Amino acid sequence: MIVIEGSVRVPAEKVEAARPAMETMIRASRAEPGCIDYAYSIDVLDPGLIRVTERWESREALQAHFATPHMAVWRAEFAGLGISDRSLRLYEAEPEAI
Repeated sequence: MIVIEGSVRVPAEKVEAARPAMETMIRASRAEPGCIDYAYSIDVLDPGLIRVTERWESREALQAHFATPHMAVWRAEFAGLGISDRSLRLYEAEPEAI
């Protein structure tokens, strides 16, 4: 399993404007083959800080995710939404025990 953990920064006054784009990205990503979980969370103490967590079945699933049309649209929206300070880390993990 591949785990992505990190954050992006959105100007606090643009968080509500960014919400529809984030929701679209989350829904489309969760529908992808190999996506176990995909989430953005607004930091309670720092409203412009968006926490990112993703879990993928494999590196291949993650690579396919990077090539999706919704990923291209999301990246194209970064400048207009003021998204900055992107900091994401990839970890390999054991699949969840059931």
